[in-house]
Amino acid sequence: MNPIQIVRDMIFVHPWHPLTVHFPIALTATALLFVVLALWRKSQWLEHAAYFTLALVVLGTIVAGLTGLRDNLFRYDGGAPFASDKVFLAGTLWVVSLVTTVSRVTRRDMLWQPNTMVLYVAGFVACFGLAATLGLLGSIILYGV
Repeated sequence: MNPIQIVRDMIFVHPWHPLTVHFPIALTATALLFVVLALWRKSQWLEHAAYFTLALVVLGTIVAGLTGLRDNLFRYDGGAPFASDKVFLAGTLWVVSLVTTVSRVTRRDMLWQPNTMVLYVAGFVACFGLAATLGLLGSIILYGV
């Protein structure tokens, strides 16, 4: 297979969504792990890692969502199973990750203050739960129930 054929297949044949969707899933798990370790070890460094990882979730969710919409249109003619559910859940993941990240920008000590700690950690837990649910729905689309 020549290089031009490979590029053509990557652009026009292979679905784009599977190439991008694993990033937000892995990043939400990693961010949650970092924030739990930060609490356990009382580590500002690990909290920074959690924050920056969650910021990548904001970006990764946009890319995964756009490629999912593209693949739904071109591979499923707009009729992929659970498409509206996935759009809603992906939008919710994006909003929760964005709000958690922006909140942390405005208040750097969120994890260390008792009145904001629970909400901050809940943002990470919610993001992970949403990403895991999206992954489950994606696997149902590919492999059935």
